[in-house]
Amino acid sequence: MSALPAAAREALDTFGQAPGWEQRARLLMLWGERLEPLTEAERSETNEVRGCESKVWLVGQRNGDAWQFRATSEARLLRGLLAVLLARVNGLDSAQLQAFDALDWFQQLGLSRQLSPSRSNGMNAVLQRMRELTGAN
Repeated sequence: MSALPAAAREALDTFGQAPGWEQRARLLMLWGERLEPLTEAERSETNEVRGCESKVWLVGQRNGDAWQFRATSEARLLRGLLAVLLARVNGLDSAQLQAFDALDWFQQLGLSRQLSPSRSNGMNAVLQRMRELTGAN
């Protein structure tokens, strides 16, 4: 796997300094505010990720071999999880995205133990949708 993108290194540094879940939850909400908004047209049924309890929309665009994703959700905590996921996967090619381990990423951030089964399933659904969009499923 390639070296970590700058945004992913920033996430590791930031979340690594948070002493507990309350601080990480606040950080997630702040990171969620960084997400680039999706237009009303992008918040379509076509872009909705199936398998999430809360509504999540995902769009992807290929730039050369690298993929860039944008996403949002109605749920604040989920927006934060999406933001740290995008920090790690944006810029990956299809093969790297296929090999990416989301559970390991959330463990590195100190977030995996606090992910409820439904949030974990939701993040897996987002990753699966990314792989579908890139043809890496």
